[in-house]
Amino acid sequence: MKSVQGSQPKELKRSMESRHLFMLSIGGVIGTGLFLGSGYAIGEAGPVGAITAYLVGGLLMYMVMVCLGELSVVMPVSGSFQAHAERFIGPASGFMIGWTYWLSWAIYVGLEFIAASLLMARWFPNVPVWVWCTVFALLLFGINALTIRSFAETEYWFSAIKVIAVLFFIVIGGAAVFGLVPIKGQSAPLFSNFIGDGLFPTGLIGVFISMMTVVYAFMGSEIMGVAAGETEDPEKSIPRAIRSIVIRILIFYVLATFVLSAIVPWKKAGILESPFVTVFDMIGIPYAADIMNFVILTAILSVGNTGLFACTRILFSLSQSGQAPRSFGKVNKRGIPMNALLVTLVFALLSLLTSVMAEETLFVVLLAISGVGGLVTWMAIAFAQYKFRKQYIASGGKLEDLKFKVPFFPLVPIGCLIMCVGIVVFTAFDPTQRTSLYIGFGFIVACYVFYYFKFTRKKIDATILTNGQPNKTVK
Repeated sequence: MKSVQGSQPKELKRSMESRHLFMLSIGGVIGTGLFLGSGYAIGEAGPVGAITAYLVGGLLMYMVMVCLGELSVVMPVSGSFQAHAERFIGPASGFMIGWTYWLSWAIYVGLEFIAASLLMARWFPNVPVWVWCTVFALLLFGINALTIRSFAETEYWFSAIKVIAVLFFIVIGGAAVFGLVPIKGQSAPLFSNFIGDGLFPTGLIGVFISMMTVVYAFMGSEIMGVAAGETEDPEKSIPRAIRSIVIRILIFYVLATFVLSAIVPWKKAGILESPFVTVFDMIGIPYAADIMNFVILTAILSVGNTGLFACTRILFSLSQSGQAPRSFGKVNKRGIPMNALLVTLVFALLSLLTSVMAEETLFVVLLAISGVGGLVTWMAIAFAQYKFRKQYIASGGKLEDLKFKVPFFPLVPIGCLIMCVGIVVFTAFDPTQRTSLYIGFGFIVACYVFYYFKFTRKKIDATILTNGQPNKTVK
């Protein structure tokens, strides 16, 4: 099989450095899923159960990342896994993945605008939510509209703030666990919260339920692949980023969860707005709530910034393959697909209407598509890598010629697919999340049906006409 490098359209500029790529993936994962969702995971599974869920989720994330890494080094294009799915699985699957992933992130961008605006109400209670939504939308649009370098630098510092906050929390909280820093009104907790109600107080079912939250929290790490088309020297920067991302994300999540579990009883963790704020308050950090409010605001804006970038590049990729209007593939002199950026921003702002109309229907539909879309994307990445490697070997390719290889092939991609299917099955047993599967997979089926009538059937009809088969016009 011939190398597919160099197929990237010339208009996009490779301005991202390895440090940008690393922070982009870190920023896509360390967000509200850690600052707010960690408390839910602890409350569902208990301390040891939550840590176990994060370790298993980290293993799945590693499988996805190495699969994506092999594909992105061989085929470093903007849009990444959408283009990979189209080439190695099939055009219909590429169409489905592209539009599902675009929609899932566009929804999240709109929801992040709302969340950021609600956080601002703490400091500016009399300012309407829509004003802050407008301000944040214009801010992120400006960052994405300038140059890819401006986006990368902004996201680098957004992510740096989150990383520093988590490291500070781990160090100070860890010291409090072992009595080096006093906790108001109590002695050093040590490991009492871990053994008080048993290692798995809610049983293995609690671990499985929290796994859904954990995996969704890790989704966003695949953004690295979307940025591959605009990364300097992808053969070196992508493998370097993968090697460091997974282990550091796991360290952040596992150590932060350990500190939270040790200080806050697990039965209370699940009902706290932000367990991080609670821990800072218990230790006596001044202005703890305001500090964490700022950090979470930064995390939300970081996710919105990353989501806007991802959506724009996915639309660009779909346009390049003829699966979206050609106008989305046009870029300005700064190398920005401006039409794709504007359409994404407008859709994200439209999703804000769900806060005032059709709250019980439209919001649930969009959120369900968003959650399922991320999991299906991971499955597509693993399956595309499996298909690529099979085709590569069948065409006479040599493994030593691959700059980055998935280890233990085919166990890694197959294991990834099995774990993702398992999460879907466990979700089906949870009545509160079962509806999301119906809606999310319903949208995926609709994508395949639309592709058939829009593209496949037209090709069949054109082939019939070209071959001179009976296609008489009825008078």
